[in-house]
Amino acid sequence: MGRSYTIRTYGCQMNVHDSERMAGLLEAAGYTKADSEDADVVVFNTCAVRENADNRLYGNLGHLRPVKTARPGMQIAVGGCLAQKDRSEIVRRAPWVDVVFGTHNVHALPVLLERARHNATAQVEIAESLEVFPSTLPARRESAYAGWVSISVGCNNTCTFCIVPSLRGTEKDRRPGDVLAEVSSLAADGVLEVTLLGQNVNSYGVEFGDRGAFAKLLRACGDVKGLERVRFTSPHPRDFTSDVIAAMADTPNVCPQLHMPLQSGSDDVLRRMRRSYRSARFLAIIDEVRASIPHAAISTDIIVGFPGETDADFEDTLDVVRSARFANAFTFQYSPRPGTPAASLPEQLPKVVVQERYERLVALQEEISWSANRALEGQVVEVLVSTGEGRKDSATQRMSGRARDGRLVHFAPGPAASDAGGIRPGDIVEVAVGYGAPHHLVADGPVLSHRRTSAGDVHEMGTRPGGVPTGLGLPSFGAPVPAAATPGCATSA
Repeated sequence: MGRSYTIRTYGCQMNVHDSERMAGLLEAAGYTKADSEDADVVVFNTCAVRENADNRLYGNLGHLRPVKTARPGMQIAVGGCLAQKDRSEIVRRAPWVDVVFGTHNVHALPVLLERARHNATAQVEIAESLEVFPSTLPARRESAYAGWVSISVGCNNTCTFCIVPSLRGTEKDRRPGDVLAEVSSLAADGVLEVTLLGQNVNSYGVEFGDRGAFAKLLRACGDVKGLERVRFTSPHPRDFTSDVIAAMADTPNVCPQLHMPLQSGSDDVLRRMRRSYRSARFLAIIDEVRASIPHAAISTDIIVGFPGETDADFEDTLDVVRSARFANAFTFQYSPRPGTPAASLPEQLPKVVVQERYERLVALQEEISWSANRALEGQVVEVLVSTGEGRKDSATQRMSGRARDGRLVHFAPGPAASDAGGIRPGDIVEVAVGYGAPHHLVADGPVLSHRRTSAGDVHEMGTRPGGVPTGLGLPSFGAPVPAAATPGCATSA
């Protein structure tokens, strides 16, 4: 009792979701959150997708070694995808680590920490398959107004560049009733925006035999009282169907936003990636989305320099980007990831070639994004004010938030923001766009409307001296793990 914790999260939204569950479990076990390395327990929730992810982890662990030496009661835990991949290698390279746990046994963290203290030896437990669905665990949410809801974990695809299926396993789907119960619980707590998560959200339902389950789930979210915004990430073009597009268009609280990974515009490269669609199919989906939702903001992921990518292949990617006119794109330079089929493919490209292509792609996409944002100048947008984006700068005192289509908006709150009735994170405002920049919109004119929300009330309570910290008292759907679900059947590395 009285021990403190901090969690450092790397990687995707699923890791953020899992970290909220880790925090909920620790607080249910009596820990309190700390905002610094002075915590009694430091948890690293790792990612294995990026290049040099292991170097980053071991660098951080090395930094903490003298801290732990000076504080013998301190504990360090490593979880997430890199832990699932490297297993006992982490303790071999950093023997001062107390706990290593994988993506399938997040629920084990408090028990493993206690066992490590009692036994005075490192505890390494890596489950080979999912034991407890993370979304059923208690959570400490960092946001009073937005929540993550996992509808599935794992992936059935075999993309040659991706290590996720081997780390998170095959797809496991939650039942629709359980998902909707969590969404409804969040909305009842004042949450305005929910993001449905899955490695491949639009294959949701395959495990229980309903190919139309994701479209039905989107429509059902439209009936949840108090829920104003629904987003989802990420769909796979192979499984994208017209019923999902119709559900997006017909359900008012489903946001006009789509993030759909392209990865490459070359059919030859897509074939080597084992991406089971071709560029024409991808563009046809975008055309159908825009026909039904004309103002949808569409974003994507693109990998540059995949093994064997020729100049012609790269030009094909540029052509697709010009045709698709993405609102924005997350672009990555390919790097071999150990354990993936692509790592052993011939014709690995020189770094200088990959860098040059990457810079050309970024320049093209920035031109497209800037043009699209300039086209919004003068339009009125609804903004959910957020804390995560922060203020743009101290000179302008602009606040920030996201429009319904996901675009980042910096706006001038005006003098009322310092008053008791001012604008808080979690509130809704309407502003007129004055300037479209490549990566955001700016609205320096007066706020046209301001709606105070219960989520804003909760955030305000958490920022007052002596107030309830934001996130506490906001447990996500689920209960503490039953005794039968605690570790014991997990495979130790």
